Amino acid sequence: MELKQLKYFAAVCRLGSVTRAAESCHIAQPAISVAIQNLESELGVQLFERSHKKISVTSSGRVFLRRVEDILARTDDAIREMEDHRASQRGVIRVGITPMIGAVFFPEIVSRFREEHPLLELNVIEEGALSIGTLLDKGELDVGVVVVAEKQPQLEMSPITRSEIYVCLSAEHPLAAQRRIAFPRLADEPFILFSEDTLSRRIILEECARHGISPHIVFSSNQITTIISLIERGVGISFLLEPLVRDHPKIVSRRLAKPLYLEAGMVWNPRRYLSNATRTFIEAIRRYTLDATGAG
Repeated sequence: MELKQLKYFAAVCRLGSVTRAAESCHIAQPAISVAIQNLESELGVQLFERSHKKISVTSSGRVFLRRVEDILARTDDAIREMEDHRASQRGVIRVGITPMIGAVFFPEIVSRFREEHPLLELNVIEEGALSIGTLLDKGELDVGVVVVAEKQPQLEMSPITRSEIYVCLSAEHPLAAQRRIAFPRLADEPFILFSEDTLSRRIILEECARHGISPHIVFSSNQITTIISLIERGVGISFLLEPLVRDHPKIVSRRLAKPLYLEAGMVWNPRRYLSNATRTFIEAIRRYTLDATGAG
């Protein structure tokens, strides 16, 4: 018994005609007639009543049809599942990342994901969170890995991690001797911040506003190496995650007296189609997050 015989049988039952079934299956009419005759011979029952002008299903044929429809439905499901699986193994995922996320968290994410999914390509661009939100809205990105300051109603979000923001200063800076630094003590300091489309910059400016500080911003950039180099040279102070400056002996990082935190998460546009490859990426990052926290 062959799968194509079952398809031909179901088509004749559905259309009530061998001729129309042949047209539907794109084969010659004699091929369907022979296939059904062979099927009846193998089963040892008559599936159709035949007359000069019409063909009708026998009682045995109706019983068999129920089984055949179930078999064909399961076969179609299996084929679609394998197509989805194949698609999820290949493809390009367009990912937007913010500067600090890209420097601190993303390398480990990429390394682990590449090991598990070597045929998937990550096309990564580095932008501020606000720009990434715009690109997601336009469908120019599939997913963003960003600093999340607040719930964005147009985007779905899945949290990744929560990290503390440190004040970063040159090793010779007078405040470097402090274990913790109260934010008001930074009022007269020159600030080196990320660019205007970043939420990490907004977090710092909102903290300035809470303390009535008008920040003196001397430099803005999304380039981590540039910011670190300027801090080393005493051009100004900045606000980074401690791992970024951990291995730079000319820079010290100090906690704020009242800590500030950076929330990182994945965001995507629920109104846009998510490819199987993108869904694979999202689920993988969720799993990595659970592994890292020991949850689940």
